Amino acid sequence: MKRIWVLALAVLLAFSFAQKRVVLGVGGKTAVVYLPLTVVERLGYFKEEGLDVVIQDLQAGSRALQALVGGSVEVVMGYYDHTIQMQAQGRDIVAFVEVGRYPAIVLGVRSDLADQVRTIADLKGKRVGITAPGSSTHFFLNYLLVKAGLKPTDVSVIGVSVGAQAVAAVQNKQVDAISNVEPAITLLEERGLIKVLADTRTTKGTREVLGGEYPAAVLYTTRAWLEKNPDTAQKLANAMVRGLRWMQGKRPEEIAAILPEEYFLGDKDLYLKVLKNSLESFSPTGRFSDTAPLRPLTVLSAFDERVKRARIDLKRTYTNQFVDRVPIR
Repeated sequence: MKRIWVLALAVLLAFSFAQKRVVLGVGGKTAVVYLPLTVVERLGYFKEEGLDVVIQDLQAGSRALQALVGGSVEVVMGYYDHTIQMQAQGRDIVAFVEVGRYPAIVLGVRSDLADQVRTIADLKGKRVGITAPGSSTHFFLNYLLVKAGLKPTDVSVIGVSVGAQAVAAVQNKQVDAISNVEPAITLLEERGLIKVLADTRTTKGTREVLGGEYPAAVLYTTRAWLEKNPDTAQKLANAMVRGLRWMQGKRPEEIAAILPEEYFLGDKDLYLKVLKNSLESFSPTGRFSDTAPLRPLTVLSAFDERVKRARIDLKRTYTNQFVDRVPIR
């Protein structure tokens, strides 16, 4: 019996050592825009690819980016626009799986201020909640302000993170408006706490606000890491694309069934509505189109002088080489 236990332990240790460890940062793991990451994790697809993915929840996209630049994470699940921003600053960051084809970011004003703030231009002088300064929710707000004839400095921004913290910031009147993602937005809508001014959760809304498909949540990393670890990058792409394929055609109830209870914020029925509102925003293939990256460049150029002045080579900000090699299962 002792020999059997020793043999079993040896097999277990061998399997453990065979797993390739990857440290992955995410800008708010419970945010629905990053849901495919949790789906892949819960379905065991990373492990099936021989990966031990250590996920660090950094609560905001700008913090996840900082962690990558600082070297404390190897890969990030974050928004594509950071790759453009970083190229303008001389850093070579590359997206290699598209997870979200729409930003799924919503700008809303507190319902008790809806009579005063009827348009985005009316936000002048107001306090607006974002996930964190420098995050994509901040970029989205800045673009809408400029488009409405204001300057980004015409409002005060306050970092409120995602989920329950974002809801509490509106409920406690710490902010007058909010630029955020699900599940916070549907929770606020259902409780009658906000009136939506701009919505990119759907094809229709994204077309109205941004002109069309807009790469949002992606896997990105440094070009140096990608070139040094092509096999690991391929395995990450295999797992993520498999997860995106699994989600296609699934009912909200089927997806919710594999998620941790804490994702529902105490109201599973409401979370099912959140999923229903969001499923359209996910990429079915993981692949970047050749034209959609132009939209984030246009958005960033509207308010970021470094991006506006830089000669951005969009072809260096993303690659389809790994997604195109994902096997059909």
